[in-house]
Amino acid sequence: MEFEGLIKSHVQRIKTLKNDILTEEATKTSLIMPFFRILGYDVFNPNEFMPEFVADVGLKKGEKVDYAIKLDNEPVILVECKSINEKLEKHDSQLYRYFGTTTAKFAILTNGIVYRFYTDIDEVNKMDEAPFLEINLLELRDEQIAKLQHFTKENFDKDAIYDSAEGLKNEAQIRQIIKDEIDNPSDELVKFILGKGVYNRVKTQAVIEKYTPIVKNAFDYIIKEMLNKKIETAFANTEPIASSETQSDNEDTIIEDESGSNIVTTEEELEAYYIVRAILSKYIDVERISYSDKESYFAIILDDRITKWLCRIYIKKNKKYIAIVENGEQIKYTIENISDIYGYADKLVQRLQSLDMK
Repeated sequence: MEFEGLIKSHVQRIKTLKNDILTEEATKTSLIMPFFRILGYDVFNPNEFMPEFVADVGLKKGEKVDYAIKLDNEPVILVECKSINEKLEKHDSQLYRYFGTTTAKFAILTNGIVYRFYTDIDEVNKMDEAPFLEINLLELRDEQIAKLQHFTKENFDKDAIYDSAEGLKNEAQIRQIIKDEIDNPSDELVKFILGKGVYNRVKTQAVIEKYTPIVKNAFDYIIKEMLNKKIETAFANTEPIASSETQSDNEDTIIEDESGSNIVTTEEELEAYYIVRAILSKYIDVERISYSDKESYFAIILDDRITKWLCRIYIKKNKKYIAIVENGEQIKYTIENISDIYGYADKLVQRLQSLDMK
């Protein structure tokens, strides 16, 4: 399956469900276990993904961590879970105690949205206070998807991850320092900048306080300039969305541009696209699957041909539908959430097979 698409689909799942999840147990079953399934682990096999793993601490026996991921019958990652509604800071010490009692080299603390990855860089067999990697799935960046892929069952390499952990940890700390300085420039930073030929007289505390908001405004301006350039570059490199469509289901038409279109592809439509790719990835190269966004519907298509559409997604104000051709007739099914598309996997496979036979 396509990892990036599955992760992005899972992010949409979190957005859909997060307000309805009230307990730690619901967080585990609705968000955390599906996440580790995406990473390739069999969450229903206790020899691979063991729940309630015993991690005795000192004289206290029977202490348990929520999950232990095992490879070659040895725990390699401990996972401590908290409710989606809880912040993680106060739980670090609990996982810290568990870490030193097992052979696992990595530990993950999560509430289903934020995943913190720990190891023992500072002192062997003693979990670091700070994670070497922290990922908030609701603020996911593309480069973080690549980092997550290192933790999949297929790609997991304990030594390689450990070797890169120190650099990741230092990078995270440096980013936080820079972020803090941008938000609230320190006296030291303001003094350093003034010393670069900006202010050549004595830099008293009054001078520093006067220039602090000026430095902050300069940071804000630079960031806005960088964002504007990125947006301009993105628009310049974006090809127009194809939207010309022929009504005939037999005509072999290549997608063409529709000039002057005001169509905006939504997050829900992209989620549907990635779900369909994930479903069909076992049967074809997913690069054959693309999409064409229309004013009235969102078509997921095969081989860049609008007449070879796998399904159409209709998103109205109060209703959502998925349309699939069955026996030559378009059938619409009502869905509550975009993730319900998984329930039509068999019909999508049948549609793919019928199109591939043409």
